[in-house]
Order: sequence, then C-alpha cells, then structure tokens
Amino acid sequence: MTSPKEAAMTDTHPLSFTLNGKPHTGQAEARLLLVDYLRHAVGLTGSHVGCEHGVCGACTILVDGQPVRSCLMFAVQANGCDVKTVESLGTPEHMHPLQEAFREAHGLQCGFCTPGFLMTLLPWLEEHPNPTEDEIRHAISGNICRCTGYQHIVDAVLLAAQKMNA
Repeated sequence: MTSPKEAAMTDTHPLSFTLNGKPHTGQAEARLLLVDYLRHAVGLTGSHVGCEHGVCGACTILVDGQPVRSCLMFAVQANGCDVKTVESLGTPEHMHPLQEAFREAHGLQCGFCTPGFLMTLLPWLEEHPNPTEDEIRHAISGNICRCTGYQHIVDAVLLAAQKMNA
C-alpha cells in the first residue's frame, strides 16, 4: 500500500492547453514545474532554468498573454491556458522583429537569458510602442544578464520598437 505522500508524488493529472498556437494535451505530476514540463515532457528547451526562484527571468514565458516565471508555476496550473514559449516567436529564417533587433544590436552574448528577455518584452512593447531608454531599463529590471552590461539590450529594444512600428 502506498502512503498519501507517495501517491501525491506519482499521481498524474491530465493537461489540456494551447501551446504556441496549437492544442496540447499531456499528463503531469501535481508538483511538476511548468518549465520542467515544457523542457522535458514536450522538448521545448528555449525556456531556461536559471535560479529556480523566479528572480532571474530566464524561464519567462507568456501565459494568457502575460509574462510568467515558469519556474514558479506548476504544469497543472496551465490547464486551459494559452501558453507561448520563445519557440513561438520565429525561426532563424523568419525571425520576429524583436529577435532581429537583438541580433542586429548585439543584445545577446551567451544567449542564456535572451528567451526570458524576449518573452518579457514582447507584450511590453505592444503596450509601449515608443519607449524611452529609462522605460526599457525599468521593463527589463526583473531579468538578469551576466554578459552584456544591458546597454546592447536597451539598444535592441529601441531598434525593435522601430521595426515593430514600421
């Protein structure tokens, strides 16, 4: 006979949500984090696991259009939601203007934090189509980059705003 604790660790729950524009169904244990589900069960490795405390922003995705730290959300909480990961933005051949701007303005170095920045900035730029440098710095203050010094990221966001407004 299994204990209640053992049962809770092995019970799986059905999942049904929209993932990057397509219906998705699956199973997840109650305690499985959404970032781990996306990376290991689905194979979408664009969302990175950094601090595992919601501080660094590397795991940021969109849930119902809002940036969410997927290391702080259980997979079962995504049930019925619209989930978008960085893989939804574009391909190397057909990049989203925000991705193009990060490439052109050298807004990334190692790239570990970049998916989180992109997914944080995507809805923000829709609400702030003509941002100032100070507004951008405030918008990205919840994302940590250990490589760039942030100026190139700010430049990339300014360029992305121009591209998206064109």
